[in-house]
Amino acid sequence: MLQRLRESKSAQGTFLALPTTIWLFILLIIPLILTLIVSFGKRTPDGGVIYTFTLDNYTRLFGYSTDCPDGQAACFDPLYVNILGRSLSLAFNTTFFVIGLAYPLAYFIARAHPKQRNLYLFMVLIPLWTNFVIRVYAWMMLLRKEGAINIILGWVMNLLNIPFTPLEMLYTPGAVLVGMVYEFLPFMILPIYTSLEKIEPSLYEAAADLGANAVKTFLRVTLPLSMPGVVAGTILVFIPVMGTFIVSDILGGRQVILVGNLIQRQFLDARDPTFGSAASLILMVMTLIVTYFYTRKFGFGEEIVVA
Repeated sequence: MLQRLRESKSAQGTFLALPTTIWLFILLIIPLILTLIVSFGKRTPDGGVIYTFTLDNYTRLFGYSTDCPDGQAACFDPLYVNILGRSLSLAFNTTFFVIGLAYPLAYFIARAHPKQRNLYLFMVLIPLWTNFVIRVYAWMMLLRKEGAINIILGWVMNLLNIPFTPLEMLYTPGAVLVGMVYEFLPFMILPIYTSLEKIEPSLYEAAADLGANAVKTFLRVTLPLSMPGVVAGTILVFIPVMGTFIVSDILGGRQVILVGNLIQRQFLDARDPTFGSAASLILMVMTLIVTYFYTRKFGFGEEIVVA
């Protein structure tokens, strides 16, 4: 048997992948199956689960409600639909702004002198050495009414003899968006930098020899060849933003509710694991659908051939 294993490459691959496959099955597949089973159950008064088959949790999530005024048998409550839409909108906006900020910086680092690149990359990675929650609280100190941003704005306005009222920036959707962009910016910079750094300088020389200016070179050479990094960075940003709840809890003051907040509160506060499980699965399905169509359009990180 050992001799056969040494001679067969497919058997070697299967043997090497077996520990990871078992690990994923135990920690991913089985929990997903249990979550699916619970999502079709009913909640007991003390927060337990009655294992049955009902679609009440899913219909409730998409707005169908039997708790209606005026004795109606059913009505539409847009509360959870709005939360789903808000989460999608925030994920798209965060990804858009992160790409807009990360691409120029990654391009600058990739074109910097080799001795300086490590320093710039080190500076990009420094925030990741600090705890995620601490970084969010730092933005809370900056955005609050008595924070550094309002202090600086007030000082500038006083110099210009312009009346100034401190801005209400904290506990708003804008504060949550700023926090999300800041937290996930490095996860976009690094993949884009990796793609840009691998582009051969000879391609730029060839483009210049063929008469392409800087704009055409960027559009026909740099951008297509860097798309694998953009795609990888988008996946690394979009998926976590859809499920996170720490940033919206702290910078949104529990007023900007996302799907992640909804799931957390159903499990920990409302003690309704059935509805929380349904929301978790819907979140996963939404994320998979968006990721599928995005990667089908732009690929999944593979190199793009320039026409």
